Amino acid sequence: MELNKDCMYCMEDERRDDLMIEIGKLDVSTVFLFKEQTYAGRCNVVYKDHVKELFELDQDELAAFMSDVKKVAAAVDKAFHPDKINYGAYGDTLHHLHMHVVPKYEGKENWGSTFEMNLGKTYLSDGEYDEVINKIKENL
Repeated sequence: MELNKDCMYCMEDERRDDLMIEIGKLDVSTVFLFKEQTYAGRCNVVYKDHVKELFELDQDELAAFMSDVKKVAAAVDKAFHPDKINYGAYGDTLHHLHMHVVPKYEGKENWGSTFEMNLGKTYLSDGEYDEVINKIKENL
């Protein structure tokens, strides 16, 4: 597939790197940790090609992408023990298929409601990011 020069995921540029840290490559996607960690363990699973919608994938591609999402959600669950994991596939302004994996904790931010995209409240030190990433990697 062709790269979209306006897409931070395709271009792998500072817009992406300002928001998230790459954890690793999966079967058909890359998983990232959001730098903003109000939802401890929040990740983003980004499809390998510039595809706008889930329905653009054939059955095998769709199954592989959802399998990657499932792996990440299971790893986040094992690492952080949230009360629930929320999933979000938005992309109104960024048309590259990706799935937010957002652990939610009872009594914490936005419990019982939709998660907010960029709260800007919780940032970690480099060592703390490494620790979170290692917890997720151990469970992938």
